[in-house]
Amino acid sequence: MLLDPWNVFSSSFGLVPKPYTALATLTDLVLAFSLMVRVVYARKTHQIPHPSLDGPETFVRIARVQVSMIEQLVLHLPLLWIAAFAMNDVFSASLGFVWALSRILYARGYYKKAKRRAKGVMIGLVVNVLLFAGALAGTIASF
Repeated sequence: MLLDPWNVFSSSFGLVPKPYTALATLTDLVLAFSLMVRVVYARKTHQIPHPSLDGPETFVRIARVQVSMIEQLVLHLPLLWIAAFAMNDVFSASLGFVWALSRILYARGYYKKAKRRAKGVMIGLVVNVLLFAGALAGTIASF
């Protein structure tokens, strides 16, 4: 039986190969979690039973922001990590943090009025295009 299954007391504990990208990933996931919690509170406030996503416009916007976050996260995280390994940790992480800010802009705009989400959408799109370009260029260069 191992007394230290996670190697907390070993010299290799805490050696993440791409620490900045890991931090950006954790930031993205904290944001996703916070949006999920916001939906939970909105369900309670507006008395919306599971699994319904219908209700007052305020609730629908809150729920839509969270769903959009998960939809975008599925595309963003692989691009983030492939770019980190194919290009550079700092390059990838910087764009990861900008992407998180774009999702905050998206959420704040969407909560007020659906049409106000455009700035966050565009910044997030540009970030993912840059990550894709970096990931593709670095991957092709590695052959």
